[in-house]
Amino acid sequence: MSGIGSNVTAPPHYRNMPPRPRSENKRSRIVDAAMRHFAEHGYHASRVGDIADELGIAKGSIFQHFGSKDGLFFEAYKKAVRSFPRYLDAPADVQAKGFFEVLRYWLASTEHLIGEDWIPYRVSLLGNYGTDLALKREINRFLLAEDPYGTVAFVKFGQQRKELRADMDQEMIVSFLDWTMERFQDALLTEELDPGLFRRQGNVVEKKEARITQFIDVLKRAIGAEKQK
Repeated sequence: MSGIGSNVTAPPHYRNMPPRPRSENKRSRIVDAAMRHFAEHGYHASRVGDIADELGIAKGSIFQHFGSKDGLFFEAYKKAVRSFPRYLDAPADVQAKGFFEVLRYWLASTEHLIGEDWIPYRVSLLGNYGTDLALKREINRFLLAEDPYGTVAFVKFGQQRKELRADMDQEMIVSFLDWTMERFQDALLTEELDPGLFRRQGNVVEKKEARITQFIDVLKRAIGAEKQK
């Protein structure tokens, strides 16, 4: 399968030109409109022409800035993910309780964060599960290169507190944490955004808290220091 490198970068004759304020403002408006559109309609059902109509600009203008629909979504995804808090943005009193309590804090905050602005979370879900493999590959490269959630610094925080295993490579812990947290939080996000996807029986709050506690316990057993197990 061919990559999409040319689709997610600026056209060749624009790459070396310094951005102009008007151009950057227009790009920002397009990305904001695209985020809303992708969040509301999904990746595959979204049309560049509809986004252009909403903004009152030519469709070709969007392609001039982003190259393709893939390129536009990639920029929307990056903006969405960059808007999320980092692990170590947790309050100081939570950090004082340790690595795994910081994880618990963010997982428990899922519903509240969605309530503040559901659009970036929907876009992130689309990027993780609703795009083709070529675009997903570019997303993975971005996440690895930029570390938008601050996972590396967070793992170092846990290691300094001696809460994490000393016999496991740091990169392995970072990869494991990214992979498991992404999927577990996505499950929580999906349930909050579309409750019909899951059966809800009993007390919903208690069920959510139990799931989070069980997940934290699994992580402690996998990457926690001996005293954490």
